[in-house]
Amino acid sequence: MSRPSRLVGLRLAGAAAACMLVLVACGTGRTGSHDDRRPPAHPPVTTTTGDWRGVAEALGRTGTLSDGSVYRVPLPRTDLEVTSHGVGIEPALALGGSANFAQYHDGTMLMGDLIVTERELPRVTDALQKAGIAQTALHKHLLAQHPDVWWTHLHAMGRPVALARGVKAVLAATGTPPAPRTPATPRPLPLDTDRIDHALGAEGITAGGVHRFVFGRSGPVTDGRHLLPHTLGLSTAIAFQPLGHGRAAVNGDFVLTADETQPVIRALRRGRIDLVELHNHSQDEHPRLFFLHFWSTGDGVTLARALRPALEASAVTPAG
Repeated sequence: MSRPSRLVGLRLAGAAAACMLVLVACGTGRTGSHDDRRPPAHPPVTTTTGDWRGVAEALGRTGTLSDGSVYRVPLPRTDLEVTSHGVGIEPALALGGSANFAQYHDGTMLMGDLIVTERELPRVTDALQKAGIAQTALHKHLLAQHPDVWWTHLHAMGRPVALARGVKAVLAATGTPPAPRTPATPRPLPLDTDRIDHALGAEGITAGGVHRFVFGRSGPVTDGRHLLPHTLGLSTAIAFQPLGHGRAAVNGDFVLTADETQPVIRALRRGRIDLVELHNHSQDEHPRLFFLHFWSTGDGVTLARALRPALEASAVTPAG
């Protein structure tokens, strides 16, 4: 199948993003603002997988390099058996935490999230404080879940190996299992993924028992003097888990600016898609970003069609 065309209208957002990037690089901040004079934002340094060998050794887990700059180490909770509205949740649908590292001009940035049980949460908070890693958000991604699990977001700047050691100490306060020795073999899904791709205007990836889409913000996002790529966790994610006979559970989150939140909520509700959470993941990003988590079950293609207007109401582009 040929790759579906990108979302209609989002190309314009991408063009606007290029203009915004120039403004940020020049230190003017918001479009049309002359009072918000921010310092120039620097992109992450280009690295190789070998540059992150010390991080992998300190964590005891290997990651993958995205866009030549972000080293992502997956931290799925494959040990947990979680249900939401009676649906058994695949780790790839909603239980896949990660630690993401990027090298900047002034040090290494750590951003990520961990999935923890309610019993583990106090120990995890104490371990994060001891390691000097900020806990920037705490929330849930699922409705009517059992057992109760929480998502805690992380942020720190420092030396890469020291940051990795801190994350490992935090993981020791959880039941997060060791990394698998060999990657799981992808298996075909009982879903019409071609029609789901067409409905969303993007090409999804099948892995871990789900069909998944990622959309990055069209405009630049900064944290102080750091330009943040979407691979640091600043992306809209949508995943379809098959339930049989073409039906699916759909879960994920939209990354939004404040003025996009209400149009997206209205679009989701028109498609009878439930809201789970609306919150921030970070504390000092610009523009301010909100993450809207959602949940629904039904015919997979129908759900994809219902999600399309919500995507078109936000400035994102398919990111693979």
